[in-house]
Amino acid sequence: MEILTTIFYFLIVIGILVFIHEFGHFIAARIFKIRAEIFAFGMGPRLFGFNKVNGFTFGKLKEDINLENHTDYRVCAFPIGGFVKVAGMIDESMDSDFVGKPPEKWEYRSRPVWQRMIVILAGVFMNILLAFVIFYFTNLFKEVTIYDTNKIGYIPANSIGNEIGLRDDDIIRKINGKEVSNWSEISSSLYGIDNIGKDITLEIQRGTNDTLIFIPKGKIGLTSERPLEFYPDYLTCKIVEVIYGKPAEKIGLRPNDVIVSYAREKVRNSRNLTELIRTNTGKESQIQWERDGILMSANISPDIDSTIGVKIEDVYNGPKKIITYNILSAFTKSFRDLYYLGFDLFFKSITKIIKGDIPFRSAIGGPIKIAKISAQSAEGGFVTFIYFVSLLSLTLAIINVLPFPALDGGHFIILLIEAIIRKPISYKVQIIIQRIGLIILIAFMLFVIYNDIISLK
Repeated sequence: MEILTTIFYFLIVIGILVFIHEFGHFIAARIFKIRAEIFAFGMGPRLFGFNKVNGFTFGKLKEDINLENHTDYRVCAFPIGGFVKVAGMIDESMDSDFVGKPPEKWEYRSRPVWQRMIVILAGVFMNILLAFVIFYFTNLFKEVTIYDTNKIGYIPANSIGNEIGLRDDDIIRKINGKEVSNWSEISSSLYGIDNIGKDITLEIQRGTNDTLIFIPKGKIGLTSERPLEFYPDYLTCKIVEVIYGKPAEKIGLRPNDVIVSYAREKVRNSRNLTELIRTNTGKESQIQWERDGILMSANISPDIDSTIGVKIEDVYNGPKKIITYNILSAFTKSFRDLYYLGFDLFFKSITKIIKGDIPFRSAIGGPIKIAKISAQSAEGGFVTFIYFVSLLSLTLAIINVLPFPALDGGHFIILLIEAIIRKPISYKVQIIIQRIGLIILIAFMLFVIYNDIISLK
């Protein structure tokens, strides 16, 4: 069932992105009165489709059918990708029947270079527009909560944070010389793209003393085998669900109870509680909890699997900042998101990959990884899912605009050369360029899929 759910959300994501991208090419071609012969979702043989000449049909269209100025909207056998077949264009279909014939007025090749450039880049524009629209409405309607603390509340004993010398109640003042005043700034400084592959120095206030904590590069982030793992102060451990027949239910624990202590040790968060229960498995321990402001306690013995039968979550009860955006400020914020999450982050990541700061295997994902993340984001709710779609749409736009054969950017470069030398590159050369580009892209995709499979192990 999990596999079917993953596939389902993957198809939704791919469907949205492909439709938006190809619709850009389609509508631009239509604006300039260029025929769009096929609008396809998926690749491979035609399963079914609709056009105004012979209506809804199954299977392959007849060879001699003349659609004239109409488009065949179709669904193909393999639901990965899609395409628009623009009349008179050398594209992935390698259709070159028109070569050697004079250009028709409704063909792509008969249009001036600037119009063809717009048609080529329209798909990229639509993907960027989709990302911007999602960013805008997300910023407009969703509040951003910032934990306004730079104090560490808990560090697990077996974590890297404990190994490098961090302690409970430490206050982080600076990271690599930059002041941090809240938990969002701490997270972005430690795990942000700028500090990947770099040594990190933390300036810590511990009681009345100041100290420095050095973190060598590779100790945290994508190159680390274990997380740094430390938690902010002011977290409480709330019960979400009590499982019938388990120790917690037998002593009267209920949903929304807040666990205060276990085995006479203060519970700082859910991870802390889990460790205390595991440490005291096989023992009867005192557990204290708060219900509607009343402190309650009982003795409890964990099951043999080191659980007491509750589902728990962390709740932050400390100082916080709530950031909201109005119609105008959301517009500005969305442009900043577009630049940072798209161009800035993308090209910095590429640089880090080339330098070896980010492992290639961790950074590059194909259909399997996309499907997995699609399902995970859907579990986080509609906003999380649609935000993931926006990030993927932005990434697709940037990749597509790269000046590589078979991509939109490759087509654009060919048109740019034509504009400079004032004559088109021969169709024979264009076909060779397209074939080389497709072979490289297919080989790269097979490698990425292999990388996805390996990462599942």
